[in-house]
Amino acid sequence: MELSPMRYKSFIWPHNPRTYSIEYERKVAVHKVPFGRYAMQDLGLGRRVMRGEGEFFGPSAYEDFKKLATVFYDDGPGALFHPVWQSASVYFVALSLAQEPRKDYVRYTFTFWEDYDKYQDTLTTRKKQTNTGGGSGPAPALPKPPAGAVYHTVVTGETLWGIAQKYGTTLGELLVWNPQIKNPNVIQAGLRLRVG
Repeated sequence: MELSPMRYKSFIWPHNPRTYSIEYERKVAVHKVPFGRYAMQDLGLGRRVMRGEGEFFGPSAYEDFKKLATVFYDDGPGALFHPVWQSASVYFVALSLAQEPRKDYVRYTFTFWEDYDKYQDTLTTRKKQTNTGGGSGPAPALPKPPAGAVYHTVVTGETLWGIAQKYGTTLGELLVWNPQIKNPNVIQAGLRLRVG
């Protein structure tokens, strides 16, 4: 089975990293109580940390590393798509050379931290809903797609990445147009997608 390439923002790995690990973290406070006992308090989940190591090889190895380094300098989080693990919005926090680079071979390590997207960095205004009847009122309607929207029905064996390439769009645009997709690595045959 051939895996799709790992992607982050505009960078597509020519060779998937050799190792890839995810650390899950939970914050727990420990409080000492009399007679040698202690109590623990769950403070909730912490960030997920994605680490890995890989190589670029071939005539363009050092150029590939420089492209990855350029993406590292971009501000803000981006979508990280791994061929097996669930995708995540992450910050690219570390990139290092694991040995002296050569033109045809570069070994490197990387670290991503998951972004907690439940926070908002801007204020939003809410329209006051008038509620004449009981209950919480009608659910907000989803915005209508434009009149010329193009749709595609997924068939067995297709990937979201391949569908985006087929229609000349990006994976990010497909995810915006199709908010029902929770994991872009898993799509079901028969699913109707907006592709333009």
